Amino acid sequence: MSQRKTLFDKVWDAHVVETVPDGPQVIYIDKHLIHEVTSPQAFAELEARGLEVFRPNQIVATADHNVPTLGQELPIRDELSRTQVQQLTENCKKNNIELYGLGHQYQGIVHIIAPELGITQPGMSIVCGDSHTSTHGAFGAIAFGIGTSQVAQVFASQCLLMNKPKSMRVSVNGKLNKDVQPKDVILYIISKVGTDSGTGYFCEYAGNVFEEMSMEGRMTVCNMSIEMGARGGMIAPDETTFNYVKDKTFAPKGEKWNEKVEYWKTLKSDSDAIFDKEFEFSAEDIRPMITYGTNPGMGISIDSKIPIAQNESEEKALKYMGLDAGQSTSDIKVNYVFIGSCTNARIEDFRSAATYVKGKQKAENIVAWLVPGSQKVAKQIYDEGLDKVFNDAGFQIRQPGCSACLAMNDDKIPEGEYCVSTSNRNFEGRQGQGARTLLASPLTAAKVAVEGRIPAFENLN
Repeated sequence: MSQRKTLFDKVWDAHVVETVPDGPQVIYIDKHLIHEVTSPQAFAELEARGLEVFRPNQIVATADHNVPTLGQELPIRDELSRTQVQQLTENCKKNNIELYGLGHQYQGIVHIIAPELGITQPGMSIVCGDSHTSTHGAFGAIAFGIGTSQVAQVFASQCLLMNKPKSMRVSVNGKLNKDVQPKDVILYIISKVGTDSGTGYFCEYAGNVFEEMSMEGRMTVCNMSIEMGARGGMIAPDETTFNYVKDKTFAPKGEKWNEKVEYWKTLKSDSDAIFDKEFEFSAEDIRPMITYGTNPGMGISIDSKIPIAQNESEEKALKYMGLDAGQSTSDIKVNYVFIGSCTNARIEDFRSAATYVKGKQKAENIVAWLVPGSQKVAKQIYDEGLDKVFNDAGFQIRQPGCSACLAMNDDKIPEGEYCVSTSNRNFEGRQGQGARTLLASPLTAAKVAVEGRIPAFENLN
């Protein structure tokens, strides 16, 4: 009797080129995403070895990490950032790779532009020199981050030599509470399973909660799979997936579309597939979440108090954050709100925030940055009139880029300040030296911006 397969097994096995006896496998890569930070060294390695880029048409390049989010039409002021963006431009030109750089209508965060352009599709293998490549698993693709040497390996061969990860499933069923967003769901999961539970695994998300999510929500969930240590995350493609991909710029057309959909419909775990590890949660237990420490696993519902540190690492985290056990989250002196990043900078995120913000005013103590994930999202914000909602409320809409997710550009949070952020990491110094990051959903972030503090759960209604 043949072994029943998980979704991950099906997609992985379809990309195996060769298996080394008792060793790793050679995996074919459908799409290689690159940006200005992790590609220069890989291009240099290729040149040093006298190799060429094997399949430039399967590479998607954009500038996102270092780009400014104000005055993008001007030369980049920071020398290192300017050099990296220029180097990407030169490398792409030299190797016949199309670049969605500054000024291009498709420019934006790499993990936002690929899905919105229809480049990301079910059943694909996708890699990028960036840990949050797991985002694309929302489409039923195997997508994961790779190191610089692996970037060079894919450049040269369009393949990777890898050991197959184990499989894990996280199921969430039931009815979500009001105002609980996909970001809250994944923060809750990580707070329960820990930041290393997924190490060595590819995680499939299952259950009606994920089935009922939009593609934007699924991307948020899969984006943060890496934060529980997983190699990547996946959600089986369905009608929601097909409707999202259909008619996108680079989506299959005509008869080819029909053929693809027929194949994509087979991409789901068999009913009797066995996973190496499983977790199950009830939707009713999930409340709007906020982190309080220096890893995404240190999260609590916003109506909870800061818990007592359980070890030296947590003690150090609380000290860095300037927080005390038993303290109410509403007492944290927040001064910055950031809605953006590859986790939450899609149009759905800004619509959600705008729905709450409309007719209200930002609190005086808050600096609120809204950073769309792409030029396309930015255009939607203006076309739908969301810019007026945010501008009237005192928010600042900036230009597309990674922005204040990480301190690689001008958008840094000052030392000692608290920022409620829709990004994915709250590590020490992640948003700037000494900055203190509190991860939350777009709705909670919008609430904080208006109220000037982290709201109590009952005030979210």
